[in-house]
Amino acid sequence: MTNVPDKIQTWQMATPFRKDRETGEVTPGKLEKAEIAVPELKPGEVLVEVAGCGVCHTDLGYFYDGVPTVSKPPLTLGHEISGTVVAGDAKWVGKEVIIPAVMPCRQCILCKTGKGNRCLGQKMPGNSMGIYGGFSSHIPVPSIDLCEVKDRGDIPLEHLAVVADAATSPYQAILRSGFKMGDNAIVMGIGGIGQYIVQELKAMGANTVIALARRQEPLDKMLLNGADFAVNIKDKSSRDVAGEIKAIRKEKGLASTDWKIFEATGSKPGAELALSLLSFTGTMVVVGYGAYKIDYALSRLMAFDAEIKGTWGCLPEYYPTVLGMVTGKKINISDYVQTRPMSTINEVFEEAHAQSPEKRIVLVPDF
Repeated sequence: MTNVPDKIQTWQMATPFRKDRETGEVTPGKLEKAEIAVPELKPGEVLVEVAGCGVCHTDLGYFYDGVPTVSKPPLTLGHEISGTVVAGDAKWVGKEVIIPAVMPCRQCILCKTGKGNRCLGQKMPGNSMGIYGGFSSHIPVPSIDLCEVKDRGDIPLEHLAVVADAATSPYQAILRSGFKMGDNAIVMGIGGIGQYIVQELKAMGANTVIALARRQEPLDKMLLNGADFAVNIKDKSSRDVAGEIKAIRKEKGLASTDWKIFEATGSKPGAELALSLLSFTGTMVVVGYGAYKIDYALSRLMAFDAEIKGTWGCLPEYYPTVLGMVTGKKINISDYVQTRPMSTINEVFEEAHAQSPEKRIVLVPDF
């Protein structure tokens, strides 16, 4: 065993942000530097030295929006983790790895029927693993679901943290949609998740991918990274957007049926627009989380013979496939990742909460 610390250095969520619904009074949350014990590793467990941990919209939901965590504060958030195994299961020591954001129990009916990504007993760093999460120097995890990084070329290990969620959850969503090579797709929102949905759809053989967003610069960038068409939806009605998509279909001679639509904004307007575009034999997959409620005429699903599906996380079995897309340069992460020192975590949370960054922020330990 090498580089095994006496203590784990971490940034704990001591208290989450709170806003009184009646008075509007705000109690700021706090992420505090702390030391926690290195647990005695059990058979089949390892200790990973964290190279980087991505800041996900889910982390912000826990901190700012009152989304409950399974393990109660104080705990360390962070579930997009890459690093190096430094102790535990001997066959893993010294290897670079990606830790899956959700690790199924492998025993329940969901796991045994291929739905382990939504296993109710799953372990998720920064949520259901006690005090342990990725915004730390080290983290103990089961070794069974680790994804080994065998040849990353010139890609920094910390950048690969995004594979743990931002790049793998889209893959699960695409499979959930029933996607087939040659299908057409619309991606609503090209932030931390949507930008990878676009790229993976194209890498998996989509015929046409249309990206929708409110800012032109990321749309232009998406046209260089998988999108065939980009539609700026700012200040446009659903009828306007539908009209532009209809024009694209006409230009390319595309069918109006069986489109796959991915809602990746996690916002009410995004979901409403995506629903308005769902038509005959189409499938809409909800990928982005948002605490909104909307009205929708369910009879439209019957009339269109259409489907709406949710998706959660990604099975660890799919991680090597997605990692291979990244290291094989079929997915561009370099232009969609930025790193910051982990000591700036409070400022980064505020920044990302105010405006979703175009590049995923990965925090690098600097304890």
